Amino acid sequence: LSAAVQKFSQSLQEFQFECIGDAETDDEVNIAQSFKEFSQLLNTMEEERRRLIQNADDVLITPLERFRKEQIGAAKEGKKKFDKEAEKYYSSLEKHLNLSSRKKESALQEADAQIDKERQLFYDASLEYVFKIQEVQEKKKFEFVEPLLAFLQGLFTFYHEGYELAHEFEPYKQQLQFNLQNTRNNFLSTKQEVEKLMNRVRSADQDQKPPGHWTMEGYLYVQEKRPLGCTWTRHYCTYEKDSKVFSMCNTEAKPTAKQNSVVSNPTEKFRLKSCIRRKTDSIDKRFCFDIEVVERHGIITLQALSESNRRLWLEAMDGKEPIYNLPAILSKKEETYLNEAGFNFVRKCIQLVEVRAGLNTMGLYRVGGINSKVQKLMTTVFSPKAASDMDLDPDTWDNKTITSGLKNYLRCLSEPLMTYKLHSDFLLAVKSDDQNYRVCAVHALVHKLPDKNKEMLEILIKHLLNVSTHSESNMMTVSNLGVIFGPTLMRSQEETVAAMMNIKFQNIVVEILIENFEKIFHQAPDPNVPLPQPQSRPGSRRSRAICLSSGPRKPKSLYTPSLCLADADSDTFSSSSGSTPIGSMDSLSSHSSEQNSSSKTCSSPQTKDKPPFPGLRRTPSSLSSSEPQGPICTSSPDSSSREDAGRMDWEDSCGVNSVLKAARSSPAPTKAPHTEAGIKSAQLNRSNPISKILTHHRRS
Repeated sequence: LSAAVQKFSQSLQEFQFECIGDAETDDEVNIAQSFKEFSQLLNTMEEERRRLIQNADDVLITPLERFRKEQIGAAKEGKKKFDKEAEKYYSSLEKHLNLSSRKKESALQEADAQIDKERQLFYDASLEYVFKIQEVQEKKKFEFVEPLLAFLQGLFTFYHEGYELAHEFEPYKQQLQFNLQNTRNNFLSTKQEVEKLMNRVRSADQDQKPPGHWTMEGYLYVQEKRPLGCTWTRHYCTYEKDSKVFSMCNTEAKPTAKQNSVVSNPTEKFRLKSCIRRKTDSIDKRFCFDIEVVERHGIITLQALSESNRRLWLEAMDGKEPIYNLPAILSKKEETYLNEAGFNFVRKCIQLVEVRAGLNTMGLYRVGGINSKVQKLMTTVFSPKAASDMDLDPDTWDNKTITSGLKNYLRCLSEPLMTYKLHSDFLLAVKSDDQNYRVCAVHALVHKLPDKNKEMLEILIKHLLNVSTHSESNMMTVSNLGVIFGPTLMRSQEETVAAMMNIKFQNIVVEILIENFEKIFHQAPDPNVPLPQPQSRPGSRRSRAICLSSGPRKPKSLYTPSLCLADADSDTFSSSSGSTPIGSMDSLSSHSSEQNSSSKTCSSPQTKDKPPFPGLRRTPSSLSSSEPQGPICTSSPDSSSREDAGRMDWEDSCGVNSVLKAARSSPAPTKAPHTEAGIKSAQLNRSNPISKILTHHRRS
């Protein structure tokens, strides 16, 4: 068993998580590191098991073997001597009794003296043998029991070590559960968005150009002239209209370069001069057009994938083909603008939710309303005939319809509230490893938003902060609100799967806004904070995950499992009754391994004297009068490197004095009183095996 566990532990140590995307959240980093933590835990237990087996040999088998050889062996030797002397004595006695009385007196006296001598030797051998039997019979009472007691003490120590390890592992387990649940929530949110994207792609026109970074991009076949004719090779091409830069990368040629284990072909870039549609009768291929570039003489003939695809390329390059307007991605209805009617609608929704105690509604904003009612609400409020300051009737509209309408309005804005322009900057800010910098960078970027956007964002975030303070009843923690409003407030302009992978970071931006509301919206940003710059995340960052051996760890705040079930026609996802809990009591995506040091507010503060785990009893080493309980909120720049929990001094805990102390002042297994009695007995007799096992059991 021990060998199998050690082999399993080695497999966990060597296992590597590979994640897609250009960055990982703190939750994902800790999850990727968790197997190494498990491996270390298993190794520690197997080391204790190995020590237990070694102690069994030292304190049980060896003493019993020594007792057999020294004591029982000596008794056997005494028996041999007794048998020899008895045989000699009785033989002499028989001869003595057979002497004739007619012998001379001197001969008889000599015979009597000889038999007395033989009798004395026999008595001495008898006494020694009896004494040895008595000694063995008495000594076995403690020589047998003491080694067994010492072995049991080692066994208790092994199990107590497991108890202590489990007790110390509890904060990390709680933390990892938070990380797992936040990652699960991010996955479900991202999965929904990807499924929506898949459905839009399936239903959209095949050649429709979605909004993206490039004016036009896609596959084109390029004509390459050869001595014996020409060939057509497939290239992936992009075109930027403002700079007139056209680039193409051959996707059929063998790779010529390899960087970071990824093979790639070089990309050719040209500056466009002109674009002309190719006449059908001038070439035997369909859907062709010619371009002229500054860097090459002559023309480059390209073949599109279809007629409509060629029209899109010609339109993007200002070719001679008639220009066709692209289908609108968003309808130009009144509700797609950030105007006074929109501000009034948002304020009325928030006021209605807060006034009628809707903040305590389970799953507020997570559980959606009926789509038909939501559409009716939007039509009523944003009708051309509706007044700009129209009130919402609380009897007509329930909380689910109001909250879904608010989300729908923010989701359908022609440009997301946090703008396309600053979208990538916000993502780069929260991908930083520095917790303080994340907050400062988001703070600075918020103040770069247009005034209307910033005003609307402040109204919304203030409301969400209010919602999060009622998380005990509505279960909408900061983390859960981030999952709901991340994609709503930071919609990506480019709808690709790669963009969907950034949803988890959009959630973190919203969490930072909620947790640092007072600082971000009511204080001026630091002008010395540099704006985020694109950078690759170093591979060594994973080593920063919470580690059992990294130092003292504080227990996290208590997590209460709860469920949030959506209606059958809800427009948001919900957890099933058999799923894991929705999320942590505090936000963990933005700072899953430590409390954000620059945060001025806490969503779930705890009193200092209240233990974070009411149902979890702590070891003496984790009880410190100077150790604060619950989340710490400070602006100290050094606080971001705080360790997160407490570890026992194992060397001391395995000694006699510390075990006694632990038995008296900490929760121990039910056998603790017997263990303490055994240790006290060991202290009375330092030479017995119990003291030896405790001395041997010390850990360096």
